[in-house]
Amino acid sequence: MTGLKDKKILFLSVSFFKYERAIAKRLTEWGAEVDFYDERPSNSNFSKGIIRFNKKLYQLQIHTYYKRILKEIQHRKYDYFLLIKGEAIPVFFLEEIKRNNPRMEMIHYNFDPLTEYPGLVANLKYFDKKFTFERSDAHTYHLHFRPLFYLEEYKDRGEVTSFEYDMVFIGSAHTDRYVVGEKVKAVADQLHLKCFFYYYAMGRAAFRLKKLIDKNLKQFDLRKVSFKKLSHQEIIAYYGKSKSVLDINKPFQEGLTIRTFEVLAAGRKLVTTNADIKNYPFYNPDNILIIDRENVSLKPDFFTTEFTKPDEKTLYMMSLDSFIECLFVEDQDQYWSLSHTSEK
Repeated sequence: MTGLKDKKILFLSVSFFKYERAIAKRLTEWGAEVDFYDERPSNSNFSKGIIRFNKKLYQLQIHTYYKRILKEIQHRKYDYFLLIKGEAIPVFFLEEIKRNNPRMEMIHYNFDPLTEYPGLVANLKYFDKKFTFERSDAHTYHLHFRPLFYLEEYKDRGEVTSFEYDMVFIGSAHTDRYVVGEKVKAVADQLHLKCFFYYYAMGRAAFRLKKLIDKNLKQFDLRKVSFKKLSHQEIIAYYGKSKSVLDINKPFQEGLTIRTFEVLAAGRKLVTTNADIKNYPFYNPDNILIIDRENVSLKPDFFTTEFTKPDEKTLYMMSLDSFIECLFVEDQDQYWSLSHTSEK
């Protein structure tokens, strides 16, 4: 896309499994000059926790960090400012960069429900374009609706004649994921489906602490959690071995996880607890099985029929390139508002 060639972009993002780095890299490949900063001063479990639950206790570190960024960029002029999420970012920083770059377009994207992060709402007024992956937030706060994306390396590389697994699950250990995952595995075992489950936690000490206070995590068998983060290539390798992938969204979240797009782009079937997926243009019951997290049931035939490959336009609309195009060039509200709820 030529529209970003030679454009100067200030990009701040929360760290989310290196997807922010992939966005910065792609912007650079399109010819933009990108200055990237993590929006948190630190990504330690302690700093993440204190920013989320009582940011005031971390104000000195935040203030120092953002003053340093301002000093580093004081002689730079930007065409765009992109912020993804923004839990830590202080108001003085938003006001200062706008004052120094009065013609700069400010863009915000959020991939979590604002009910979970209500502190983000106050900063929306500073942005020219605002996007969310959560349909209800788009309506409530008058935001553009844009789901997440897949990285190009996930895209289907061809037909597989045999699979090692019928279903895999790879995801962070949070909310009721373990409870739901164990229900799914029990039903899958009854149907003699071959499964692989990988629950990931950021740190051993933090997870043990959360396990003491979170009723869902109290049931977690510590032998089933890993503290090693899988790389994108390792995840892709597991997808390549499986007919389908299980996705368990947060119980209070309707927005689609990034796994949704990666799985479908990889040419694998999706088993998901997110019923709102029926309201997306790419929904196809041949490829997507919706399950009830409270009363899990699996359809054996789903695992024996072939995946129906989405058309090229659909694949493009789910891609990172399309995501970037939506944020910087033209919104895609009309496309993503399409509802294909009828059975195909």
